[in-house]
Amino acid sequence: MVSKNQIKLITGLQQKKYRHEQELFLAEGVKVIRELLQSDFELEFLCQTEALFDEVPDSKKYIVTESELKKISALSAANNCLAVFKMPQPKPLVSNGLIVALDDIRDPGNMGTIIRLCDWFGIGQLICSTETVDVYNPKVVQATMGSISRVSVHYINLEKYLSETNLSVFGTFMDGKNIYSETLPKEGIIVMGNEANGISATIEKIASNRLSIPRFGNLKQAESLNVATATAIILSEFRRN
Repeated sequence: MVSKNQIKLITGLQQKKYRHEQELFLAEGVKVIRELLQSDFELEFLCQTEALFDEVPDSKKYIVTESELKKISALSAANNCLAVFKMPQPKPLVSNGLIVALDDIRDPGNMGTIIRLCDWFGIGQLICSTETVDVYNPKVVQATMGSISRVSVHYINLEKYLSETNLSVFGTFMDGKNIYSETLPKEGIIVMGNEANGISATIEKIASNRLSIPRFGNLKQAESLNVATATAIILSEFRRN
């Protein structure tokens, strides 16, 4: 039976400040939890409505009812399991290869999807402005579908880092060069901007390589692409080249 202190811990971990004080985070759903169990992430304990994880020792797992799980879940539609994991020690940021940078991404679903895309396209490092949504937000963790265990995420002073790097910095803009006609390198930093405002003015000055995804069709009235969708197209083009 899960204790009152554990319930208090779980509900507290829905807040960023408490997560980082405790150095713990939540993961929900069989696929996400199983992926994390198979990684270097260390399990604190697990709540489940039925026996799902034979590989987890009995001392770290608890059977709960569906209503109990719903009360402690961070998601609008609770899964049948919830786990608390320890945050791993941060890995050093290595400035080589292809890197994705996020400038003030706020939506957890977009953030999680971009992490999955990095995993899919073999991007090992994701760098984020300090304003970008927390990678350990439960909705971000859920949206990564386990890719959080294979992509190293760094929160840094993005303007300082980009101004000092030796890598080419690529920005995504409506008036940039057509990405389909550009010869793209194997190394560089691809900056993706905020959902509503795009890349900030300070970062725009640093992104000397301006790229765009052209609109097709007769009307061309769509204002913009979802940032995660745009990331998928851009990473595909970089890898294809």
